[in-house]
Amino acid sequence: MIDDETLDRQLREAVPYINDHGFTARVIARLPGARREPQWLRAMIVVGLALLGAGMAYFLSGGGSLVRQGVVQMADFPIWLLLVFAFGCGLVVGAFAVIVAIRKTPEVRDLTRLDF
Repeated sequence: MIDDETLDRQLREAVPYINDHGFTARVIARLPGARREPQWLRAMIVVGLALLGAGMAYFLSGGGSLVRQGVVQMADFPIWLLLVFAFGCGLVVGAFAVIVAIRKTPEVRDLTRLDF
């Protein structure tokens, strides 16, 4: 397998530049600029929909009685069971974080490049 740098170098060397007397530069200069969407608008839409969903869930669950009953039942659990549950949740979240970090590492994407 050829690594990315070697392939990129070979492609650059294989295709010589064709002089178009500035045609490409003129076309690029005449293209309209990219429209920038306001980022705050997207954030407000997401926050608004999240609040709407939370409000609907609250009212559809009987005004929070379901949440209240869940908290009361959670208070009756033994403390060791809550600690085991919290530790298990931490392990699951940590495992997902490690998997995401590994997948974003360029060296891990191509296992043939790793030296063991």
